[in-house]
Formats: sequence, C-alpha cells, structure tokens
Amino acid sequence: MTARTTDFKHVSYLWDDERAAAFAGDEVALLIYRSNLLGADLRLTNYGGGNTSCKAMTRHPLTGDETEVMWVKGSGGDIGTLTKDGLAALYVDRLRDLKNVYRGLAHEDEMVALLNHCIYDLQSKAPSIDTPLHGLLPFKHIDHLHPDAAIAIAAAKDGERITQELFGGSIGWVPWQKPGFELGLMLRKCLDENPGIKGIMLGSHGLFTWGDTAYESYINTLEVIEQCAEYLEQNYAKKGPVFGGLRLTDMSQDLRQQQAAAIAPVLRGFCSSENHMIGHFTDDARVMEFINSNDLDRLAPLGTSCPDHFLRTKINPLVLNLKPDEDLSDAKSLRERLRSEFEAYRKMYIEYYNTCKHADSPAIRDANPVIILYPGIGMFSFSKDKHTARVASEFYTNAINVMKGAEAISEYTSLPRQEAFNIEYWLLEEAKLQRMPKPKPLTGKIALVTGSAGGIGKAIARKFIQEGACAVINDNDAGRLEKADVDFRTEFGRDAHTSVLLDVTSAEKIRSAFDAASLAFGGVDIVVNCAGISISKPIEEHTEKDWDLLYDILVKGQFLVTQTGVEVMRKQDIGGDVLNIVSKNALVSGPNNAGYGSAKAAQLHLSRLNAAELGADHIRVNTVNPDAVISDSKIWEGAWAEGRAKAYGITVEELPAFYAKRTLLNEMILPEDIANACFAFTGGLLNKSTGNVLNVDGGVANAFVR
Repeated sequence: MTARTTDFKHVSYLWDDERAAAFAGDEVALLIYRSNLLGADLRLTNYGGGNTSCKAMTRHPLTGDETEVMWVKGSGGDIGTLTKDGLAALYVDRLRDLKNVYRGLAHEDEMVALLNHCIYDLQSKAPSIDTPLHGLLPFKHIDHLHPDAAIAIAAAKDGERITQELFGGSIGWVPWQKPGFELGLMLRKCLDENPGIKGIMLGSHGLFTWGDTAYESYINTLEVIEQCAEYLEQNYAKKGPVFGGLRLTDMSQDLRQQQAAAIAPVLRGFCSSENHMIGHFTDDARVMEFINSNDLDRLAPLGTSCPDHFLRTKINPLVLNLKPDEDLSDAKSLRERLRSEFEAYRKMYIEYYNTCKHADSPAIRDANPVIILYPGIGMFSFSKDKHTARVASEFYTNAINVMKGAEAISEYTSLPRQEAFNIEYWLLEEAKLQRMPKPKPLTGKIALVTGSAGGIGKAIARKFIQEGACAVINDNDAGRLEKADVDFRTEFGRDAHTSVLLDVTSAEKIRSAFDAASLAFGGVDIVVNCAGISISKPIEEHTEKDWDLLYDILVKGQFLVTQTGVEVMRKQDIGGDVLNIVSKNALVSGPNNAGYGSAKAAQLHLSRLNAAELGADHIRVNTVNPDAVISDSKIWEGAWAEGRAKAYGITVEELPAFYAKRTLLNEMILPEDIANACFAFTGGLLNKSTGNVLNVDGGVANAFVR
C-alpha cells in the first residue's frame, strides 16, 4: 500500500502501514487514525470542518447480543486532533428507525433531540447535525470533508454537469440542502439511484466518500480530491489571468506590514463597537492575488458558499476604499473616512437580517464585519478571541480558493441570502452559542507588559492570559524571552501571546513592539510598565552612569511606553488601562537609595499626571506599589540584594525573612500577588477608577498614601 505515496501531487498520502497495523481489529482506533491523517492536510479540510465515521459490531450492554454501532465525530470537534472522547457512539438500527418518525423538512430540527434516543455510549460526545448523513448510508467507513478543490466544483454554476463529466458517473450529485435529516435522506436516495458510486458531491457544500475499511475510505477520499484538484489545475492554464488579472501590483512586504500595523487599531476600534474584538492579519499570496484583482468588486459581495466557511466569515467582507500607499498617519482623519464605510456595512447587515428573519429567529447579532479586505495590503479578521479570528481568516482563504477554482471551470455561485441566513441564524446554531462558556473577564483584551519574561512581569502576563486576554510578552534579554515564549506556548497554545525584544529606553524599539501587537492582535488595551532595574548604593558611591540608567529605564521608559500605547488606544477609541508597577520606595525614605527611590517617586507622580490628562479618552492610569518581590526577579540578582543587605546590616540570605517581618501582615510578597492587583484594576470592577495607588507590600505603615 505504501507504494501509493508517490501517486498524489495535490494531497498528502500519510498512511503508514506499520502504524495502522497496531490498530488492527479496532475499527474505532482506525477511524481516529484516519481522521487525524485527513485533518493534518488543510487541502483536505479546514479546522473544525467535516466529520468522519465508522460502523462496527459490538456487544449490547444489556442483552450481550452483537449490535451495530456507529462512531462519528461529535459536535464541535476537529478531525485533525480527534480522540475517542470526541466521538459520538450511536446504535445504527435506532438511527435508521428515525425515518419512521420524521415528519418532513418543516420539522427537521426536532430530529436532533431524538438522536439522544440512539446513543450507545452515554459518556460520548453530543452527536452533531451531520450524524444522520453517516447513519443512513450503509458503508463501514465514511469521510465528509470540505476540500477547496471539491467545493470549487460544488459551487460552480455548472457543478452537477462537471461532476458527471469528470467522474464519469462514479460520483453522485445532491443539490444544496442545509445539513440535517433531510440531507441524509437525499444522500441515501442518490446512492439508491446510482448503485456503485464511490462518493457524492454536495452542491455548494462539500464531499462524501467511503469505503469498507478505514484504508479504503482514506484512499478513496484522496483519489477523488486529487482528481478534482488536477482538473482545476488544468483549467487554470486554459482560463488565462486568475480573477480577471491584477488591478494592483504588490507593495513590498515591509510596506504592507507598516500599513497594516498603522490601520489595524482603527479597524479594531470600529469592530469593537459592541464587544472588544481580537484581530488577525495576513498578506498570504493567495489573499493578495484575490484582493489585488480586477474581479474583487464582483466576487467579494457574493460571499461564501460552504456553510463551514460562511458561519465563520459572515455574509460577505468589508472591502476598504483606500489606496495601498495611503497616508495613514492622521488617525483622527482616518477614523472619519472609515466611519461611513463601517456604517454602510452595518446598515447592509441589518437590512439582510430584517429581510430574511423568521418569526422565531434569534435576535440580531453584532453587525460589524468579521473579514476586512484592504486591497494592496492584506486581509484582517476580527472575532471574540485570537483563535476564532485566525480560523475565520483561514476559512476566508479557503473561500478564495473555491472562488478561484469555480471561476476557472465555470462561474462561481454563492449561497442565496435566505439560505445563508437560515444557516447563520439557525436555532440549533443559536442553541450551541448559548451553551458556550461565559467569557472570561479579560476576553477580547490585549495587554503589553514590559519586562514580562520573568518575575512580576511574567506573572502579570500569565494572569491576564488566564483571565482571557492576549499578551505581548517582551524583554531586553533574548535568552530569557525565548524561554518565556516556550513556557507560554506550552501552557497556553499558539494564540494567547506573541513575543518581541524590547528595550524601553528606545523609542524605535517601543514603536516596533506596539506594531507587533497591532499585527498580532489588532492593537492594545492594557499597558503595564513593569520593566525595571535597581541600584542600591550610598550617595558617595552612586555614579552619574547609575543615575542615568535608573532614570532612563524607570522614568523615561515608563513615559515612552505610555506615550506610544496611548497613541494606539486613541486610534481604537475604546478606552484602555495603563498600569505602572512602581514601589513602596516611591513613598518611603531609606538609606542607600537616592537614585532608585527618587526615580520611583518620579514614576508615581508621572502616573498621576497621565491619569489627569487621559481621563477624557477613557484611559485609566493606576499604580501598583510592591515591596520586596524577590522570587524570579533579576533585580534581586547580584549587587542590589547585596546593597540592601548592607544597608540593613544583615546577610543576603536573611533578606526574605527580614522583609516579611517588617510588614504589618508578616507576609512575603510574590509575583502572583502583584499580578492579582493588576487584574483587580483591569478585570471590570474598577472601570471608574483612575489615579489610584494600590499597595501590595504586606503592610508598610510608612508607605500608606493617606
């Protein structure tokens, strides 16, 4: 079987006979193995798209008799990462008995609840809407995928004819019907009328293929998709210029990134008019080919065809009426120019809702666009979190591939608006949305925390991510930052953070860090000035270099980072938070501390000054005053600890206990304590507080603000 690995040009053959042999006799294990292989190739299906199944004999838990059970991907899963607990297991005979109680298309949705009467494994995943499509077909192994190459044919004006000619009748055709019991009956009818077919093309939707074994299903799926892709490739050569040829020529990637970083916070601000949204940007070559083309204005308003694409990208994208080399430096003017475009999009969406809604339709959802196309620059997507925004971008890229293929072989057709609405505002989809967990307090928020590769800064970034935010972690130490990057990716996955080297004394590096935040997430909501340095010396030993270093990092750094952060927040026009991690030493006088203590006092008063100035922008500025946070802190390495120990006449080893004993609570202060204080300011309960100081020092009476 492995000899076939060279047979494919457009898909990846990943089957390993030796590995598959380890699952021999376990059809469910082979289903999971096959599913993971299919999901690993994004040319076969997209994230969360499609579903797979197998049918096998097993013992009835009550009678002990042999009974046929179907295992199928459950609701909301992804075949690329599917495990057994992501499968739904149902009795096949009961599934097929549902035909006896089906009351017709108008009552189709009631069949979803009846699936519960068919469940074999009571601990399995909830069955998805596609379960009857698998259950009503007789094959042991079935793949339902959404490959771009197949959907391009399914979404073509002449899709049925092309399918017949391309496959010579070996692939059936079922016209568009939204997923559900009716579509399952249509699939079975197509099979009964065309015995011997090896798959079915679903109009505007996707592909069903099958086999008697896991391997036969896998290889059949690859062969069908390979044939679709090869057919498209041959027609690209015949068609001539893709999408009617280029209307715009590409700018350099550096210029595209500069423009994207400049405009992303403005776009995010408009998209966040109802809820804070997280952004994603791509200038992938496939996207650029589409958005720079002559056919963009014709095709973009049509929207997508496949339900999986449409559900994540909305009815159609917003195409910006801006030149690629537009001067974007005047944010206020840019906002005014774009305001009318967003208002027009929202008006279109509201009209779409009002025209298509039913008496029992859910209330209208956020009317802002999910996909925004900037010709010459790239594609932005905005959603509730980074993962969802990124996946929306991937799905619209799939839709571009579909449009390209359909246009090459015929003419692209999208779902009719009413059909699209019936999917988007399907009561079953609404019920799924209502079952989703309540958003965390910082969901939709973006935080840039300086000095966040260790100590207090790392704890703050971690806390914010745990509470739903995306974080931009940074440090001036590349090695330390790399380790933190690995730690965060291991703990939170790929979408919760980005990392960037940052020297807070350099305006250029600060600008680059905020550009990175804008490109990665769309902007910033929370700026935490945590980067620090400590020098403890008697006045006679304190050098001018010491003084300049302290003031450059602590005072100048806080000012420059805040200045650039505020610029981004003003572009968004949705408020924000600036948190300054200062110190008990801003208020308490002590020996051997002239430079550090006075710089901390300057940081504290700068916080007050910024709070007074930025209130009109709904940007809150607050201060957290820690004391003696020793754990995982570079400040406590070397000379600083030695200096403080010398000042107090104790050893370095005695410092932690010394600091704890001098507090009213007799407590050591940990980085997590400071992180909790930062969350208290940003978590929503103190949205009307600014200019405040929160001491987290275990209680030092001399540091009381009042």
